[in-house]
Amino acid sequence: MTPPAANAPGLRRIVAVILVVGTFLLFARAIGHDFVNYDDPDYVTENPQVQAGLSLAGIRWALTAAEASNWHPLTWISHQADVALFGMNPRGHHATSVLWHALNAGLAFLALWRLTRALWPSAWVAAWFAWHPQRVESVAWVAERKDVLSGFFFFAVLWLYAGYVERRRERARRAWLWYGLALVAFALGLMAKPMLVTLPCVLLLLDVWPLRRTPLTLPPVAGGSKPAARTVAPPPPSSGDSWLGLVIEKVPYFGLVLISALVTYRVQQAGGSVSAALPLGDRVGNAIVSVVRYLWQFVLPFDLAVLYPHPGAWPARQVIAAGSVIAALSAVVLWQWRRRPWLAIGWCWYLGMLVPVSGLVQVGLQAMADRYTYLPMVGVALAVLWTATELAASSGARRTWAVAGVVVLGLGAVRTWQQLGVWRDSFTLFDHALAVTKGNYVAHDNRGYHLSKTGRLDEAIADYRRSLAINPAYMNANNNLGHALAEQGKPAEAIPHYRRALEAQPVNLEVRNNLANALSDLNQLAEAMEHYEFVLARRPDHVNALNGSGVVLAMQGKPADGKARLERALQLKPDNPSAHSNLGNVCHMLGDREAAIRHYRRATELNPREPFPFFLIGTLLNQQEKFAEAVPALKQAIALRPTNPDALTQLGLALARLGRIEEAVKAWRAALQQRPGDAQVQAWLQAVGAGARP
Repeated sequence: MTPPAANAPGLRRIVAVILVVGTFLLFARAIGHDFVNYDDPDYVTENPQVQAGLSLAGIRWALTAAEASNWHPLTWISHQADVALFGMNPRGHHATSVLWHALNAGLAFLALWRLTRALWPSAWVAAWFAWHPQRVESVAWVAERKDVLSGFFFFAVLWLYAGYVERRRERARRAWLWYGLALVAFALGLMAKPMLVTLPCVLLLLDVWPLRRTPLTLPPVAGGSKPAARTVAPPPPSSGDSWLGLVIEKVPYFGLVLISALVTYRVQQAGGSVSAALPLGDRVGNAIVSVVRYLWQFVLPFDLAVLYPHPGAWPARQVIAAGSVIAALSAVVLWQWRRRPWLAIGWCWYLGMLVPVSGLVQVGLQAMADRYTYLPMVGVALAVLWTATELAASSGARRTWAVAGVVVLGLGAVRTWQQLGVWRDSFTLFDHALAVTKGNYVAHDNRGYHLSKTGRLDEAIADYRRSLAINPAYMNANNNLGHALAEQGKPAEAIPHYRRALEAQPVNLEVRNNLANALSDLNQLAEAMEHYEFVLARRPDHVNALNGSGVVLAMQGKPADGKARLERALQLKPDNPSAHSNLGNVCHMLGDREAAIRHYRRATELNPREPFPFFLIGTLLNQQEKFAEAVPALKQAIALRPTNPDALTQLGLALARLGRIEEAVKAWRAALQQRPGDAQVQAWLQAVGAGARP
């Protein structure tokens, strides 16, 4: 009789549901988290194409976009769908990622069961894959939607491919339908994340074991109580039994791989993600060390960080030690190849899937990343869990091994829950990274950016300076430090940092725009205009450059030209408070006070924390002798910025014209305290008979 564990559909469904629900509940902590300032702006929070939601135009953009130095249209469409459903509420975006990961847990189990017919080992592998702390980065980080999305199609390919092999053995006419569906799923997976380029090699590994489609004689799959329950019967003689036949069978897969690899490399190279700065020897050394570091974290998942700084050249002794570990493990799996083939299959799965993200072609600033283990570690889990299952069966202590497995899985889940808390927001994320890594200039920069966004500029500047002390040429920190200094009213100090940032990335449009803004603040209008035009020549719809250049044109005595650019900026982004405020200034220059007030009012609606438009509204209303309307605007300007002698002066004028002399005197005296010796204010005070008092 066939054991229920092998063939009972009801039990399989129960296990799959438990995995899906358990995974969702474990990772649900991430749903309450915020977006982070690392990559989330590129993918969602500052990406206008994504923020527009799901549409035909958006889908067309996704199919051709090379944003974020990647070609992954399905990932873009997924983010657009989230915006359409949830807007910019991060809870919905996080919930989607958690749901995809939960589905992956169930699908991983079903795929492994279909490949092996071993229910409990498949369940353990799926659970360890889904609940391990190394998965947190892929799930809790909205920008890593591509991991969980591509993972779904990866496991779908395995499930469909196993169905294809089953039908080939049965000589079913519809076998090639399953093959075609698996190929479509693979194409979709590549469109979610190109890391799946090694999947055809994984299929070849699975042909060897557990599918046993090769001429090799290998033992049956461990995990059931009878051979019939735990193995997939060897295929009947066919052309697929030969190595050549199996490789030819994968040619369409490799064709998709070639297309994806070429597109991805060109996109990443054009986007500046591919770095040639590191010598090949350093990249090889880092790849060797990373293989062992990932394994160490698999066993002891502590001190996980969003970014591990690249050390450049690892000490030779560490590279040799890591290489020795890899060689020793390879020797063991080779020695056990005939008896325990799952060791070799799992080991090759792990090593092979790491190749695209090993750093041999350096992409980004990291030495390694937890997210890179999302699918490769399934191979390690498979090797470990199948070996544990065999040892449990041979020792006669299945219950003891099962209890030990539950304990280990539970400890891993607790550690995962803890690690999820690290991802609450940008500050907790990078504060933790700084606590568990050394020399992390990226973490200092990103923590500083978060501090600047919360108004803690002095602390932010300190973090930026720490980042630059580690890596003086780091473009982001130079740009962010320049921006923070400019916000403090120090454009002259900001400019050298912008120039240093441009040395690293001469065509970075945001840095050039920031430099132009600082030059404009210093009245260096000609050079500022050169940088604005550089930006607009490459991106005519760059709203900030249109805004800034419109101001410069007006300052150069061309208010009509400036107005045209500012109006274009507002066509592209109608909710831009700065453009409304600047257009108000230009309208005032052109004598159109009503239009100026209208734009100032819109600026205050969009950004009620900015005092300057309130001041300008009050000033223009005073000029129109609408003093009663001017008073609340001027009071709001002063409430937002108490040190504001111009607003106090205008408020006193409005109050005096309304006959509220005592209040006017109080406002003027406050203005004199902030700006002693103001002749106009002193004259007004004398005019109302109060006398001039500093």
